[in-house]
Amino acid sequence: MATLILPGEWFKNWEKSGKHEFVQLCKGLTEKTDHGSEIRDIQAALYELCWQVVQGNLKLDLVASVLGDMMELRDDMPSILADVFSILDLETGAMEEKNKRDHYTQLVGACLFFVPEAILKERLDPETLESLGLIKQALQFNQKIVKIKTKLFYKQQKFNLLREENEGYAKLITELGQDLSGNITSHLVLESIKSLIGCFNLDPNRVLDIILEVYESRSDQDEFFLSLIKSYMCEPLTLCHILGFKFKFYQEPNEETPKSLYHIAAALLHHNLIELEDLYVHLMPVDASIVEEHKRDISEAKQTARKLVMVVLPSEKSEDKEKEKEKEEEKNDKPPDNQKLGLLEALLRIGDWHHAQSIMDQMPSFYATSHKAIALALCQLVHLTVEPLYKRAGIPKGARGRTLHPLRNKRAPRPAETFEDLRRDTFSMLCYLGPHLSHDPILFAKVIRLGKGFMKEDTLLSCFLSIADQVLLPSLSLMECNACMSEELWGLFKLFPYQHRYRLYGQWKNETYSSHPLLVKVKAQTVERARYIMKRLTKENVKQSGRQIGKLSHSNPTILFDYMLSQIQWYDNLIVPVVDSLKYLTSLNYDVLAYCIIEALANPEKEKMKHDDTTISSWLQSLASLCGAVFRKYPIELAGLLQYVTNQLKAGKSFDLLILKEVVQKMAGIEITDEMTSEQLEAMTGGEQLKAEGGYFGQIRNTKKSSQRLKDVLLDHELALPLCLLMAQQRNGVVFLEGGEKHLKLVGHLYDQCHDTLVQFGGFLASNLSTEDYIKRVPSIDILCNQFHTPHDAAFFLSRPMYAHQILSKYDEMKKAEKGNRQQQKVHKYVAACEQVMTPVHEAVVSLHPARVWDDLRPQFYATFWSLTMYDLAVPHSAYEREVNKLKVQIKAIEENEEIPMNKKKKEKERCTALQEKLQEEEKKQLEHVQRVLHRLKLEKDNWLLAKSTKNETITKFLQLCLFPRCIFSSIDAVYCARFVELVHQQKTPNFCTLLCYDRVFSAIIYTVASCTENESHRYGRFLCCMLETVTRWHSDRAIYEKECVNYPGFLTIFRATGFDGGNKADQLDYENFRHVVHKWHYMLTKASVHCLETGDYTHIRNILIVLTKILPCYPKVLNLGQALECRVHKICLEEKDKRPDLYALAMGYSGRLKSQKVHMVPENEFHHKEQPARSATPASQQNGPGSTGKPATSTSKTEEGTSEDGDRGKDKSQGTTKPVNKANSAAAKVTTSNGNGALNSTKAVKERDDKEKSGKEKKEKKEKTPGSTPETKAENRREKQRDERAGKEERVAREGKEKTPKADREKVKVEEKSSKDDKAKAGNGDSLELSRERDAIKESKSKEKGDRSAVAGSIKSPGPRPESAESERDHKRRKLDSHSSPSHSSSVKDNSNEPKESTSKHHISYNSVTRSKSRERETEKKDSENAQGRSKEKKEEKERKERKRDHALNDHETSLETKRRKDENGTNSTKNSKSTSPSCDSPLSAEKEKSKRSKSSSKEKAESVKPERTSSGGKKESRHDKEKSEKKEKRDSSGGKEEKKHHKSSDKHR
Repeated sequence: MATLILPGEWFKNWEKSGKHEFVQLCKGLTEKTDHGSEIRDIQAALYELCWQVVQGNLKLDLVASVLGDMMELRDDMPSILADVFSILDLETGAMEEKNKRDHYTQLVGACLFFVPEAILKERLDPETLESLGLIKQALQFNQKIVKIKTKLFYKQQKFNLLREENEGYAKLITELGQDLSGNITSHLVLESIKSLIGCFNLDPNRVLDIILEVYESRSDQDEFFLSLIKSYMCEPLTLCHILGFKFKFYQEPNEETPKSLYHIAAALLHHNLIELEDLYVHLMPVDASIVEEHKRDISEAKQTARKLVMVVLPSEKSEDKEKEKEKEEEKNDKPPDNQKLGLLEALLRIGDWHHAQSIMDQMPSFYATSHKAIALALCQLVHLTVEPLYKRAGIPKGARGRTLHPLRNKRAPRPAETFEDLRRDTFSMLCYLGPHLSHDPILFAKVIRLGKGFMKEDTLLSCFLSIADQVLLPSLSLMECNACMSEELWGLFKLFPYQHRYRLYGQWKNETYSSHPLLVKVKAQTVERARYIMKRLTKENVKQSGRQIGKLSHSNPTILFDYMLSQIQWYDNLIVPVVDSLKYLTSLNYDVLAYCIIEALANPEKEKMKHDDTTISSWLQSLASLCGAVFRKYPIELAGLLQYVTNQLKAGKSFDLLILKEVVQKMAGIEITDEMTSEQLEAMTGGEQLKAEGGYFGQIRNTKKSSQRLKDVLLDHELALPLCLLMAQQRNGVVFLEGGEKHLKLVGHLYDQCHDTLVQFGGFLASNLSTEDYIKRVPSIDILCNQFHTPHDAAFFLSRPMYAHQILSKYDEMKKAEKGNRQQQKVHKYVAACEQVMTPVHEAVVSLHPARVWDDLRPQFYATFWSLTMYDLAVPHSAYEREVNKLKVQIKAIEENEEIPMNKKKKEKERCTALQEKLQEEEKKQLEHVQRVLHRLKLEKDNWLLAKSTKNETITKFLQLCLFPRCIFSSIDAVYCARFVELVHQQKTPNFCTLLCYDRVFSAIIYTVASCTENESHRYGRFLCCMLETVTRWHSDRAIYEKECVNYPGFLTIFRATGFDGGNKADQLDYENFRHVVHKWHYMLTKASVHCLETGDYTHIRNILIVLTKILPCYPKVLNLGQALECRVHKICLEEKDKRPDLYALAMGYSGRLKSQKVHMVPENEFHHKEQPARSATPASQQNGPGSTGKPATSTSKTEEGTSEDGDRGKDKSQGTTKPVNKANSAAAKVTTSNGNGALNSTKAVKERDDKEKSGKEKKEKKEKTPGSTPETKAENRREKQRDERAGKEERVAREGKEKTPKADREKVKVEEKSSKDDKAKAGNGDSLELSRERDAIKESKSKEKGDRSAVAGSIKSPGPRPESAESERDHKRRKLDSHSSPSHSSSVKDNSNEPKESTSKHHISYNSVTRSKSRERETEKKDSENAQGRSKEKKEEKERKERKRDHALNDHETSLETKRRKDENGTNSTKNSKSTSPSCDSPLSAEKEKSKRSKSSSKEKAESVKPERTSSGGKKESRHDKEKSEKKEKRDSSGGKEEKKHHKSSDKHR
């Protein structure tokens, strides 16, 4: 009690200061308002004071007077003091000290004046009261208290049973059951009830129970009874107990709680007459059992789902059925009602959302609403809440709507007037409903329509998204096949961005179905049904199955499509029937399908490569095909799919480009294939209409709408340019970033896929985007390349349509501005338009390459090459004609077909006629365009190439930066490149050497072929084929050649510093020489092909087979080359049959086609003629020996720098030994090229050439010394030295003569020298020049002097036609050997030249074991014969040297006479033909020395000495027949050498 301790000084100095302090303290405590704590403090203070009196520390009278004063402070102070006395009474009563008890009694007695007796009698003990004199006897007082309590608490004064007071209760019931329609109020009835209770002593609690019973039976009189109960009752807990007792009564099994009871309980809760917490404990079942029941339901549902998905045997099925029956029987013993749910329903019916929400929160989610009655009650409440807003903003035009009666309950949720009001209650109500909104489709539609009405307000987007996720989609799953609801929902969903929609679908598919037992079952049933349909789906029953799929998809599209896609990934033959069966889907279902496809594509658990890591998985290919077909056929939004592909590219993954490829192909009708026929390719060079009609394999009709859809999506979502740039960047990324450990075959495939898709997609954009859209999106070429790092070929590919658009629009502007119809004016305007558009481009391209590039090419030429297409260069008249004829045939067929109805006939005919007219109009338009372009090129061509650069450098840059990158870009570009080269030639472009360009293209294809992917090989092959077509056309007919090549600067064999000045006949390559060149090219192709085939490398073999297949129409044309190829390909077929089946298939295919081409092949002598009269004038050709099939190598070697060298680096590696001549050839090539530029006049160039000649000679001599060490060889070497010295002297004299002449003359002479070098090259390679014909007489007389021997020598190895007998004998031998010969492994192949027929027969190594053994036998025979002859040769050498000197002198004299006569006849300088070079010489000058040396020895000596020389240099032995031939050839050499010496001398004299 004593919480407040008073200081002891107060009591010691009580009279002085203590009394005053105590009173002040008590006053302070009474003034406090601290909710009861002040009473406790006052009691403690009074207790302390009184305790001091009991202890005897203070005098009684002093304390009594203070307590008396205290009574005035508070009204209840006597009661407080009485409490203190009662405590002290107990304490002192227990004490042993009697004096303390006396002090206490005296204190109480002193206070009797101001503490009422009644209070003390209540509080104090009877004994204390007796001692104070307040009562007489304590015992009597106790007895009296017991009697009063018994009377009060234990004697019944009121009746609670009806039978105890039946009249009173009857009257009460009558009073409550009366008609309440009049003026009777609850107040009046309450007064009557009170009277009845008082009169009949009725139990008030029983009266309350009866009021509730009557209210239950008259539940429509809520207002009356609620006000009555409110007035009647005093304690809410009592009412709650009575209600709880009523609920308890119905908690027995098979008992049903009446709804009226739920209603009155809900009404009392709603009006706060009772508390929910108090009533909730009386309701059954308990919450724990509800949670258990929910868990049990989910596990049962999952088990059911598992059974549906599992394959069940018949015996198991019967067992399961029995178990299910047992369960149903158990369920028939109904458990007691769930009173909590009953109360919840009642609360919802009267609109008490607050209490209903509290009950639902106690239960698992959606447990309450899974009971239909509750769901419907809640739906009704939502209906009432949204009705005003729906009528104002949601109801569609023309719809009347249903009239709803609002609740009479004023406390129900307020109806929503604005959209913000929905946020208040409606959204939470819907969330509690969840999937069970499916019970009320009307409310479902209302909610969706409200969403559509208010989607414009962003604030509520998140609310509607969560409603869609938690309520709308799950409810749709539980609806029975309601297509209208699906369409209605799409009306809302299409307002969301696809990102939001796909998130919703993802939640729906992956999470929603596991949240509720019903949904788990529905999912399993859908999968089972889907499986049933898919098993029976075929092409024949598409319609019926489609309808079933449609029905199933309206409610559960995600589950159905997931299963269907999994089936398609396994069985791609389902794609067509599935696509056809999807025609009965709703718009929402199509959108869900798009999401499901993307999810399937992005599945991280699936590998996108097959296990062998070389090909893309079939599931991905199947899905890509499905994408293309579905998105084309049905109006599905593409944005998500395209964004997915874009994101994958951003992440550096290119597998999914397969999807984009398929989508563009199907939707836009743009097909990408390298297997196009020539007719299709030709059609692709025309306009859009021709492309559509004749350019593709599948005639994809009606792509207008689908391509428009694709275009709109790309533009709306700004994906067009990003996709292009990412593809262009990813193309190289495939190799360097994505490649990694992947198989080379797969990397190549991905690269091709990336590239093809870029070409296809770019083509789509070019043909479908408007000019403005395209120009607005594609940046300029320098930004594309420098900023976006786009490869140049791809950048120009994207920019090209833009240039064409801009030029045409400028041209149209100019035409409108000045109306001139003359063709000439139009052309000028077109040229002006081109200049305006292309000038900025010319400036922009300069930044793409280093400055030194533009020393060889002009930016204008570069930009022109990259900006034009085949459409600009030529009109495919035959393709137009072909398509028009097809349409005419169609029209005729339509007319003749009697089965077609007339109206359909008419429509079809109109369509065909319109198409025909379109094609003809397009052809005319293209023709005009091509004429304009060609005119523009004619004006531009003079500024394309710089005169100051060397031809070789120009061609190198042209090939590097233009031709090669573009020819492998696409099939059309491959054709374009070949045609562009031809066009540049036809335009007579200055400083462009056509011959050199073709030579470089054909000479070294090994590296280009090896670095191609599979599709690039197709394109490269097509390019080579087109190039070969041109060459073959020129080769086929002299007239064509002379018309298209002679007098063209591209066929000049001497390059002048001043550019093209018309050209003399002698400067040009004549027809026969050209045929030799073509043979050389064919040989080089063979050599490269054989090399690739024999590497054993997969890529090399595959690529070369593809290229060879492509160029089959034009190559091989020569029989022995064809045989060599056939042999290698046959070998590949044998080797790869079991190892690499794809290579085997390619090789077999090519082999078969090659055999069919054999009939068109010709022997070598028919391919390029070798005329007899040129025999003696071509000593260099003998030097070539078996190494040069195409004699004119040096005429072209002047025009090329490193082609043959590059080619031969590869060749030398594959060959064990190479003739010494090879080095000489490469040196010759280098020197001649370095002299081919404008600095021809400088003496420095001459010195450099001399140095190179010397070094070349030294190398040659070393090589010739090494192989053979026989006495014959040494003697021959000595003779060669003497010849070299003599030739050197003559050269110095010639050079001194040059230096003495005036500058102008020197220039003239140098130019003439240059031309003479070319002519010598022609002669040296077996070319038949006009000069050779004029020399015929002299040569014949010379051959008479020499006798028959030299004539025979000339016939054996001469470029002219051979005698038939010799020819047939050689052909026979050659064919024998050629069947197993390899040009690639020939040891005698030269760097810059091709082998003649003899080379292929003499020096090819055989790969056939039988042939190898024969060749060994031959070699042993050769050795024996050579040893025998070697001794006799030494004796003959001296004699032959003398004869050679004599012949040489005679030839010199004859040649000088001949050259003078030619000078008079032709008016040309004879020096042009005075120098003759060969591929085996270091330079034109060294060739001259070599010839002069050779001319010293006689033909006889040469014939005998040539055999060991051959053996040593070639590294091969020869048969006896071969030896005879070589002897004859060497005789011819000597005579030719003399002849050339004479020419040289006469030309020196002329100088």
